Amino acid sequence: MTDDGFRSASATPPRGPGRAPGRRRRGAGAAAFLALALLLSVVPAGGSAGEPSCPTTDVFPSAARIETLPNGLKIVAVPLPSPNVIAYVTIVRAGSAREIEPASTGLAGLVARMMSSGTATTPRPAYHDALARIGAATRSRVDDDSAIFSVVFAGRENLEAVVRTEADRFINPAFAEGAFRTEAAVVEAEAAAADADPGQRLMLALRGAAFDRHGYKRLPLVSPREIAGLAGRYQEGLLFEKRAYAPDNAILLVAGDFDPAPLAGFVRRYYGAWQMSGYDLRTPAEPPQEQARRVHVEGPADAPARIAIGWHGPAFSDATPDKAALDLAAELLFAPGSPLFERLVVKERTCRALAALAPATRDPSLFVVSALTARAGDLPAVEAEILREIERAKADRPAAARLDEAKSRLRNGLARALESTDAAAALLAGYLSLTGDPGAPNKLVDLYDRITAKDVQDAVRKYLRASNSTTVTLGGGGTN
Repeated sequence: MTDDGFRSASATPPRGPGRAPGRRRRGAGAAAFLALALLLSVVPAGGSAGEPSCPTTDVFPSAARIETLPNGLKIVAVPLPSPNVIAYVTIVRAGSAREIEPASTGLAGLVARMMSSGTATTPRPAYHDALARIGAATRSRVDDDSAIFSVVFAGRENLEAVVRTEADRFINPAFAEGAFRTEAAVVEAEAAAADADPGQRLMLALRGAAFDRHGYKRLPLVSPREIAGLAGRYQEGLLFEKRAYAPDNAILLVAGDFDPAPLAGFVRRYYGAWQMSGYDLRTPAEPPQEQARRVHVEGPADAPARIAIGWHGPAFSDATPDKAALDLAAELLFAPGSPLFERLVVKERTCRALAALAPATRDPSLFVVSALTARAGDLPAVEAEILREIERAKADRPAAARLDEAKSRLRNGLARALESTDAAAALLAGYLSLTGDPGAPNKLVDLYDRITAKDVQDAVRKYLRASNSTTVTLGGGGTN
């Protein structure tokens, strides 16, 4: 325990599949199909012994200071060499996959929007005016596993005001039925706009076909058909907010130029009255898939065709090799610079885009390979090439030099994502939403370094099996 009341732990983010910051004050972010997502985590503090030790790396060499309030709220303080800039991030570990009530689809995004509707004592205009007076930028996003709210501002002298304002926002939200209906209409309009995007439709169809029970069946921004009547689910919204938006399901991250000692006092003062919920927002486990699945989504006959193949894969782990090995497999087999990418996209131009993504998620999710063909008629050949490349990876281990290059690209991509306080906080918030352990990034960097060519081959053989796959095509008439 330090003099300021925090426990110390190092926090060093790696590169893994990642999330970009959400749009300004937008409650539900559309799933970025071909994006890579970066994520982080937190050590229990304030009384528990035996916190995991954190190995040292040079990627993110800042010490994280941790405290846990009696009500369960975890505070992670990360001083950064960013003069006069502070990122204040609230992580609620309840995204779209935690909508566990029947017919509750769309509530995670809608409730996130409601958190910017003011409080019982501070109307929405007054809340935003208070932050605007100090030049603060606010944004929010909802993904599968969490809702993340950030306030980025300048000046240590403004820290207490932000702590007070944000504590009021989460402890005393104004959850009026009229505002709920208004925000529901906005969410429905966003869903309609997203439904016009072919990539969104492809991913929605893939998730829907691949999952039977788990909340990953839906996207954070779902289709208009799934959220019809959202405005009439006010009571469900109140229940979701009560269960999810509680200190025992939240983590507070403060990163940048501030003094941890007064921060600890401010948080205890303003968040101490926040009541625990004690509710377990656990989504139903997905049973093993035993047979290949296939779905075709109609699209314009003369438009380029799309394909996405998803295999059930592992959850995020900084300890076991499977998820990290699949990250490297995605880089080796399908990323720019890979033999298949160079042939299909650069030389032959059969594909306009080719990518693979092994998202970092709290529960087992999908390893996805996607392609956008140059012509609709190219779809069968592109699918065959993807599957042949996977079979080659099962038969032949990657060369040591290529594996080292892939690891280097992952690390360099991470370094580029840490060029500002805002970006660094977004990265850390993602990992915090996964495991709550600030040592996870350090461990993941070390894990990538230890992955062998055999680990990559074993992971491809274990997960990328035909019986474990779901294939979705869009446009081009489909394939047999």
